[in-house]
Amino acid sequence: MRHNHRLWIGTVCLVLGGFCAVAVGAGEMQTDGKAAQPDGPRGAAASDARALAGQIDRLLAAGWAEAKVRPAPPADDAEYLRRVYLDLVGKVPTAAEALDFLDDPSPDKRTRLVETLLDSPAYLTHATEAYRMLLLPEADTDDQVRGLTPTFEAWLRKKVADEAGYDQIVKEVLTVRLGSLGRRAGIAHDPRAEPSPLAYYVAKDAKPENLAAGTARTFLGIRLECAQCHNHPFDHWKREQFWGLAAFFAGVSKQGKADALGPIREVADRHELAIPETRQIVKAAFLDAKKPQWGRRTVGRELLADWVTAPDNPYFARAAVNRVWARFFGTGIIDPVDDLRPDNPPSHPELLDLLARQFRSHGYDQKFLIRTITATKAYALTSAVGRSETAPANLFAAMPVRTLSPGQLFETLAQATGFRDGSRGTFVYEGSAKDRFVELFTNRDEKPTEGETSILQSLALMNGPLMVSVTSPETSDTLAAVAQAPYLDTPGRIETLYLAALCRRPRPDELQRLVPYVERGGPSGDRSKALADVFWALLNSPEFRFNH
Repeated sequence: MRHNHRLWIGTVCLVLGGFCAVAVGAGEMQTDGKAAQPDGPRGAAASDARALAGQIDRLLAAGWAEAKVRPAPPADDAEYLRRVYLDLVGKVPTAAEALDFLDDPSPDKRTRLVETLLDSPAYLTHATEAYRMLLLPEADTDDQVRGLTPTFEAWLRKKVADEAGYDQIVKEVLTVRLGSLGRRAGIAHDPRAEPSPLAYYVAKDAKPENLAAGTARTFLGIRLECAQCHNHPFDHWKREQFWGLAAFFAGVSKQGKADALGPIREVADRHELAIPETRQIVKAAFLDAKKPQWGRRTVGRELLADWVTAPDNPYFARAAVNRVWARFFGTGIIDPVDDLRPDNPPSHPELLDLLARQFRSHGYDQKFLIRTITATKAYALTSAVGRSETAPANLFAAMPVRTLSPGQLFETLAQATGFRDGSRGTFVYEGSAKDRFVELFTNRDEKPTEGETSILQSLALMNGPLMVSVTSPETSDTLAAVAQAPYLDTPGRIETLYLAALCRRPRPDELQRLVPYVERGGPSGDRSKALADVFWALLNSPEFRFNH
């Protein structure tokens, strides 16, 4: 006889020792399904987000009609639940959280779920990591930069917690106080180090040309580095313009040996550079027609930061909203997201301009964009469409299947299985299970909609040490709790594993196949091992390994 679902799910959570949402500390989140409705300025922002979502839906619908494309059906609650958890907090919900959401009949439960997630510590952690990957991608491959990641992420985390606008974050990166790399700036693992974005300059080796290329590509969506040695072959940018932007960093230099950490100094009133291998001197100049207004001992980086984040900058807001859109849909309105040029036009120009205007008018608030995008009908479309029904990705007529980032995949695996690593914070320490996992699965060059699993990655998911541990009845917290829960029958045990791994209940045909398999104990005649076989199959399924 099947017992009350909440009773047995609660029992499983207690057996797991507080890993589920019933104990807030380990899961970073408490979701009781009854988030309060926002009021005041926040309520106004939420209302604006819903209104903007409606405008977006109308613009996309016009594009579908023009292209004679029928959009995909809406995603069901389980598909939406898993998607929004992965996008907002970087991991799946617990089985208890999934069950609460699926059984909630409230018509506004999706909106309330988004607000609950945006208020959670898990969102803070995931948003910090997303910013770090954007601003400091070198930390994935450079040991020196990785050593400064704790202070960089500590600084980022405070900015996200304070809900600083994206323009403020960028401005602080570009204008960070330069000086000694001692205790103030942050050596790795030093508990007295102060949070700082200085690692951005270390990652670029404090070279004006590297800083210019990174600034243009990351904050403006312009691949200006192609004009470093010659005029851009595919765009209108000239070599002089590249070095004119680099000249804002002309006073910046690193002291000491080239291959070692050392102080980064700056001469405040240096505003020009010589183009390498030429006698041409280039003065600092913006990429549009505006002229820098120099004063006595003006710091070029400060003028540049003001121009980059200015409301009338033609690139900044468009590049920012395009990146956020691509995070949620796998494809930008302009794609690639760092290639904003005249002959790579947006798929929906009105949509991009609308988002950019609203982003500016709402103080460059990332949460406003997230509320807006998750409220659109396009975000809530299913990915389960046949190949013959697939429309071009840039029409956004169905949700594309996206690969999980290495961090998302690890955290989702840990959440589903109850795995506890020695380093559960944002920073990945060398030698940890997460460190090894992320290193194996990192491939920064692939698009999330085009990712492929390598042979080594497949083998790790099939029978690597981590997978063996989390799918063993003796060492897996989830399996042990499910197998030992006294209130669960076989269908209930299988259902719990499905909720933990896939955020949904098993279909009748799945139960029809799996219940007899578990009850006869599989090949070994051991029911616990048969449950482990089921769990292993779920964790190795494409449904688990992708965001859809």
